[in-house]
Amino acid sequence: MNPTTPTTPTAPVAEGDGEQQNAAKNAKDAKTAKSADIANTEQRDGTGSTEDAAPRLDKAPASDTGPDQDTDPDQDTGPDQDADLEQELDDEATKESSRLAAAGAGIVSVGLGIVSLSGAWSGRVAAERETLIGQIKTSSGGSAGQQISEIYGDAWHATALVNGLFGLVALLVGSYVLVRPAFGQPSVHPQAGWVRAVAKGGIVLGALGVLIAVAMYFDLIVALPTAPAAPAG
Repeated sequence: MNPTTPTTPTAPVAEGDGEQQNAAKNAKDAKTAKSADIANTEQRDGTGSTEDAAPRLDKAPASDTGPDQDTDPDQDTGPDQDADLEQELDDEATKESSRLAAAGAGIVSVGLGIVSLSGAWSGRVAAERETLIGQIKTSSGGSAGQQISEIYGDAWHATALVNGLFGLVALLVGSYVLVRPAFGQPSVHPQAGWVRAVAKGGIVLGALGVLIAVAMYFDLIVALPTAPAAPAG
């Protein structure tokens, strides 16, 4: 009789064990589904439905740290604003220079008017030149009237002519100072009152110088001396 190999006995399976395992698995799945439903319910109560949560996150406002939002348009320091600022500074400097030039021109007008009334060294030089020319012309002989006209009269007229030119220049410069703002670009700061007053003074002095010079040149104020008539022989 051959010996048989002993086999390990297996535990018998009861008929109700399979059903218990399926029931435990179904209970676990039901518990997991219930937990998921509770989480979804809390999410709907706090932030709305789960379908709306994603769009709200997508539509969240962008951060304010971008270069466009950090830059203040009123404080833009780009090339255009720098160019405008330089242009404004240049215009202001030009206007200030124009005001100073007008003030200086008014003072020059007064000075020229005073010179036209009192006489200048250039007038004396012109008078001495005419005197010398007259002496040369009459050195070889000439009548008394010719000597008076060549030596004295021409020198007198030369002085009057030079003084009149100074007066005319003073008149023109003073008039330019007064009428210049009317033809230039309007300025925020009007011309100073003392500048206009000085310019008017230069105009008055220049006009007086021109009138006196004209009267001197045509011998209206003081006539040239005349030589006595020669005695009849």
